[in-house]
Amino acid sequence: MENRELRKEETEKLLNILKERFEKNHHRHNEILWIDVENKLINNEENLWTLYQMEQTGGEPDVIRYDNDLDKYVFYDCSAESPVGRRGLCYDHQALETRKEHKPIDSAINMAESMGIEILTEDQYRELQKLGQFDSKTSSWLTTPTEIRELGGAIFGDFRYGKTFIYHNGAESYYSSRGFRGFIMI
Repeated sequence: MENRELRKEETEKLLNILKERFEKNHHRHNEILWIDVENKLINNEENLWTLYQMEQTGGEPDVIRYDNDLDKYVFYDCSAESPVGRRGLCYDHQALETRKEHKPIDSAINMAESMGIEILTEDQYRELQKLGQFDSKTSSWLTTPTEIRELGGAIFGDFRYGKTFIYHNGAESYYSSRGFRGFIMI
């Protein structure tokens, strides 16, 4: 089993990056204080490890809201383009298995699970797009409704011409400019 603990230096570096990003992007979370977020993170090794994975793959995670009912902060991948370390993937394991040739290295669902995150839904993706312009040159796989997936498809989103678009593709397809965005609640 993979070690899911960070070294002290990695934790300090990650917390500094997250704090700097948090302070630079108050429009994403203007009612939230960093000290409250940090207090939730400090002694939570598993969540710190997950945020580190998000950061290492280019996701630039940031707090986008606080869920009062769950008493949790919600982090989304907020990189301008789909995270570079998570591109060129088909949608899920089934799609990966059905490809006969030129298989990608992994699927978006597999990678998300291994990182401890979930892929954004269509509603979450639209929520993210209200905070800025994301995926103007790339696209991101989104959690696909069962009825679409059962027919062999999967959905993805991007931002073009000043609008957020949600499209469909075969789940086994993959492109160098399509990755996925995830979220975690802490």
